[in-house]
Amino acid sequence: MAILSFIAFTFLVAIISYFKTRKTNEETTDGYFLGGRSLTAGVIAGSLLLTNLSTEQIVGLNGQAYSEGILVMAWETLAAIAIVITAILLLPRYLKGGITTIPTFLERRYDKTTKTITSVLFLSGYVVVLLPIVLYSGALAINTMFDIPEVLGISDTQALWVTVWSLGIIGSIYAIFGGLKAVAVSDTINGIGLLIGGLMIPFFGLLAIGKGSVLEGINVLTREVPEKFNAIGDSNSSIPFATIFTGMMLVQLFYWGTNQAIIQRGLAAKNLKEGQKGLMLAAGIKILGPLIVVLPGIIAFYLFNGDLTNADEAYPRLVKEVLPTYLVGFFAAVLFGAILSSFNSALNSSVTLFGLDIYKEYINKEANEKTIVKYGKLFGVFLAFLSMFIAPLIANAPDGLFGYLQEVNGCYSIPILTIIVVGYLTKKVPALAAKVALFSGVILYSISQFLLKPYFGEENYPHFLHVMAILFVFNVIIMLVIGYFKPRTPVYWQKYTEQVDITPWKYVKVSGLIICIIVIGTYVYFK
Repeated sequence: MAILSFIAFTFLVAIISYFKTRKTNEETTDGYFLGGRSLTAGVIAGSLLLTNLSTEQIVGLNGQAYSEGILVMAWETLAAIAIVITAILLLPRYLKGGITTIPTFLERRYDKTTKTITSVLFLSGYVVVLLPIVLYSGALAINTMFDIPEVLGISDTQALWVTVWSLGIIGSIYAIFGGLKAVAVSDTINGIGLLIGGLMIPFFGLLAIGKGSVLEGINVLTREVPEKFNAIGDSNSSIPFATIFTGMMLVQLFYWGTNQAIIQRGLAAKNLKEGQKGLMLAAGIKILGPLIVVLPGIIAFYLFNGDLTNADEAYPRLVKEVLPTYLVGFFAAVLFGAILSSFNSALNSSVTLFGLDIYKEYINKEANEKTIVKYGKLFGVFLAFLSMFIAPLIANAPDGLFGYLQEVNGCYSIPILTIIVVGYLTKKVPALAAKVALFSGVILYSISQFLLKPYFGEENYPHFLHVMAILFVFNVIIMLVIGYFKPRTPVYWQKYTEQVDITPWKYVKVSGLIICIIVIGTYVYFK
């Protein structure tokens, strides 16, 4: 029964995605990379949320919540504020310029070399960090929850390879051969399933704690483990409270406002109004994220008496413990969709970056749109296979997978955010300043986290989010100083390409204000 429901839901998603995308012309760059600039609010919101929510987050954040409690909700709730900023300030500028990739803006604002360096940084981050970790964490979760080694009669290592390659191949089919619209449509359907499936886990967990009553389960949980419901982290926690005002918001703004794998959904909006509505809808739902990626970890801590040696096992163990057998197949399909979403979204963005920013610019300058798409797909196949080979080799990754992922991403996230922010807020800072900031940001952050931090010891070294903020300010100052002594001539002026209507949604600011008030109120309640 479980297998049948898994297959049925998975095929349903594939069939709907096919019929929704079969009329899209994917031989053009806009058609393949941006779904023909036709995405509406609901599709944008669903795709954004499911691209973001995958096993490295579900498993990793619940693992951190198991260890530290509700304070890790900062990764979810503060994301809502970053999405609001993106909708109000960044998206109008992106759509005004009619860009397909973030590096395209950087070429217009600075120069072609800056664009290329940024594209390479994005691609290296996807290939070395994001894609393999998504596949590995997804395979680990599925194998743990559904006893794949026992079902197939193979070893844990063999099962890991089988699951990684299964996820990788299916995700590649969506991303490489279907284009962004296929990814976005499948994301939307899976997103609905994930919201339902994700909320089932805390529901059944609270039922188990409360002996059949969810309210009693909440009462027992807050009474027996009150320390897990303090949102204010101390200096020894993974998220000290002060970091919320430093590097945390920078990481969130990079991820939701400049990360190609995420913002590509906004760039594909049919107009600014739909794009802003989609982002605001995503921000509103994001506030509920802790119910899926934090609360189950606390429930697991109570049910298992804090006895798990590996915190990242908390969520898979909880699913096995509380989910009724008849729902296992549905949840497996939903989880499968979430894993595919993060993988195929990052892969699609990698194909976009390579096709438009590298192949077209440096390999075949005379290539037409059909050729760009063709070789972008071939690069995607290569990237997918590379990721599938790397993923099983990171089986010895450190505990706290989500925090580790965020720290490593700092190598490229903050330098890129720096030059984008300065690029939009100034008109005279030259390309030289952007190049200096990129190299300075990558090198100094790498030295800080991978040389100085091990030397001085983690307990004697600033938190990585503080380091990000310090380097962000430092590099902004460098760029402004260079701009003062060697200003760009002529000054930058953004043109309106008229590819989409940029009339804003009239309720965007009111909606943003309400979302920000709710986020602040959440912290006041759980202080």
